[in-house]
Amino acid sequence: MTQVISVKFGNGGRTYYFDPADNMYKINDYVIVETANGMSLGKVSRGNYAIREELVVSPLKKVVRKATEKDLKKAEENKVKENEAFEICLKKIEEQKLEMKLIKVENAFDGSKITFFFTADGRVDFRELVKILAAQFHTRIELRQIGIRDEARLLGGIGICGQPYCCKQFLEDFQPVSIKMAKEQGLSLNPTKISGSCGRLMCCLKYEQNAYDDLIKTTPPVGATVKTPDGVGTVIDANLITGNLIIKPKEEDGIPYKAHRSVAKLLSRSKKQQIEEETFE
Repeated sequence: MTQVISVKFGNGGRTYYFDPADNMYKINDYVIVETANGMSLGKVSRGNYAIREELVVSPLKKVVRKATEKDLKKAEENKVKENEAFEICLKKIEEQKLEMKLIKVENAFDGSKITFFFTADGRVDFRELVKILAAQFHTRIELRQIGIRDEARLLGGIGICGQPYCCKQFLEDFQPVSIKMAKEQGLSLNPTKISGSCGRLMCCLKYEQNAYDDLIKTTPPVGATVKTPDGVGTVIDANLITGNLIIKPKEEDGIPYKAHRSVAKLLSRSKKQQIEEETFE
């Protein structure tokens, strides 16, 4: 087992492991750590705890120190510089007539680099812009093109559920989400109702999908032919959550009745269901 702390940085919900170096840290402590981008200020999201060694990506970097008042003041100064750099970059983009949307600016804690995040419909030749910005700020410049989901993560906001974006709070990686998930969960297929503020399908569609996958395996679909203690019939309605089925008997004058999936034996699926399954595979 290896002792670690979890640290978050200001750009989203992803957490990183660091070696506490025999020091004790608690949630919401600010620490100075060394990253690929140089020295950075991070916030402890989980204090000292042990994890299996195979979960650690070597080499595990140590926490340099607990942030001091001077470090926190410097971080505030960096935020002011980021706002100034944002306005300057916006002006330069307009002057260069570049088809790009500036999203956010991040100044490295030690001032060794400034990163400009932007979105664009296609590739953008920003080589001249980099030269102009480097001459303006006299430090290393990085322009990074991001996707629309990353834009939501960087900017943050409130979702239609009334809670802060999941990607800003706790999502470490974006998981694939498909319209099939919404269909299987019985949700409206209206894009405005199942899309997040970023315009993509809501990440939360993924949260319960494993449970729905298990229920689908044991629940006869609408259109399937089943056998129950009351006879053979066709499923005309199925509730995945409760497991209740509405079955129409084979007899033309038969009255539809309710049965639970636990007593319904699947005999065959409808042609429509087979086509849909082949389409989604």
